[in-house]
Amino acid sequence: MLENTQYLRDNTKMITDPFSQILRLVRAETLVTGGFTAGGPWAIRFPAPKTIKFFAVVKGSCWVALDGEAPIRFATGDVGLLSAPRAFVLASDPDVTPVDAMTLFSRVGRTTAQLGDGGDFAHIGGHVLLDPASGRLLADVLPPWIHVRASLSAAATFRWLLDRLVEERASDLPGAELASAQLAQLLFIQILRAHLAGAQDESGGWLRALSDPRIAPALRLMHQDPARAWRLEDFAAACAMSRTTFAERFRSVAGIAPLAYLTEWRMRLAEQALRNEDGKSVALIAHSVGYASESAFSNAFKRETGKSPKSYRNNNMHKRSLTQLEDV
Repeated sequence: MLENTQYLRDNTKMITDPFSQILRLVRAETLVTGGFTAGGPWAIRFPAPKTIKFFAVVKGSCWVALDGEAPIRFATGDVGLLSAPRAFVLASDPDVTPVDAMTLFSRVGRTTAQLGDGGDFAHIGGHVLLDPASGRLLADVLPPWIHVRASLSAAATFRWLLDRLVEERASDLPGAELASAQLAQLLFIQILRAHLAGAQDESGGWLRALSDPRIAPALRLMHQDPARAWRLEDFAAACAMSRTTFAERFRSVAGIAPLAYLTEWRMRLAEQALRNEDGKSVALIAHSVGYASESAFSNAFKRETGKSPKSYRNNNMHKRSLTQLEDV
């Protein structure tokens, strides 16, 4: 333990975590919004969500039927993440006629409900909110539907998180609201980790790229120092590959060339800086993301986004002003 403390004290240069950086950039915020218990025959139809929705079975089992697909069996500890705007039904049996979720929960007048005696089944659910501007970076690479089974090797972690969530929501302890939010955030990260662990056969994208250990060193370099004048040789050397092998591997996994990925990441950072209210000049932002001149940055930014940096900033300032007026 003392050796670990010494290491943390002396090792001031921490390893960059691209996954954490991207989650912070998109401002992913996980909220537990409610749940229900059920007993006997039951079924509830939920409308298509406007945000990413997650839910978990904390007691018993049920059938989950997304619109247009065959029902799937969910056991205790199973977790689902729905990023597509599709309605779905949770039921004790697929043949039970469902009640409307909006009617059920509005009648109860709160975020929890009980069907029948409530003794057979318990569910907890919520939403993942993303930044309206940068959130597409995550939303666009998520599959429409993720089902994490309790039989996975990570089941113990999911079970612990779900148990703590239920306990915190049922308690009146100080800080229960914040604790629930933090646990929900950890649950979302675990869902994504479980998806990454089994995503080898799916189409490319940065989400899949993060799980590939062969190109991970290059991704860490890009995220650690995006302003540096990186060359393809630098990334290939970090990954112990030739230029050609590295470029082919990166493109096959990420679906994009390495330097194109670096440019996209620089533009996302620039967009974030332009949305901030600190008034940093376009020239300073250009330098912070690796461009020697404001004009070179402006040209690159317009190619990627379709707008000049100043136009992008003014547009976001206008949107903020409208939002503030609506709140008055």
